[in-house]
Formats: sequence, C-alpha cells, structure tokens
Amino acid sequence: MKTLVLKNVLPAAIVALAVSGAFATTSMQRAPEKSTVAFKWGYLPNANGTCSTTQVSCSDIQKDQLCRVGDTSGAIAYDRDSQNNCVQPLYRLINGQ
Repeated sequence: MKTLVLKNVLPAAIVALAVSGAFATTSMQRAPEKSTVAFKWGYLPNANGTCSTTQVSCSDIQKDQLCRVGDTSGAIAYDRDSQNNCVQPLYRLINGQ
C-alpha cells in the first residue's frame, strides 16, 4: 500500500511544487519597482547665509522645479551642510516623489 501511494502521489506532489515555483518566480519578476524617493528636509536661508530652523519637505533628486515654501512660490529651500550653511537648493516633491 505504501509503495502504491508513493508511486501515485509523489509525482503529483513534485509537479504541483514545480508549478507553484514557476508561478512564484513569474510574480516576483512582475513586482513593481520601489520608487526611489529621496525625501530630504529643506531649510530656508537667513540673511547671513546660515539655515533657519524652518523645515520644508523636499527631494534631492534633480527635477524641473525647485522646492519652495508654498509649492510654486515663496522662498527656495536648501540643503544644509555641517556648519549649518544653506548651500545646495533642493527640488520639489511631485506626487510624493
């Protein structure tokens, strides 16, 4: 009885395992790529060139529009260096990217 079960069930189990492995591999290949959003806090420059404590959500990925306080108008937000100087303008987050 045991040999009969092994002869009939084992090949079916192997085929089922192979088919499920093929589906898993295909679904992994079609998985959407993760967005490479580079969220970064932007800071507003003071009159002396240092950065203020006001934070604006920006991106450091280069785009057409700079990051500003009010979406398309207002002061430009900058990245700050280790000496708290506003040196590099940042870019606007568009649709969360």
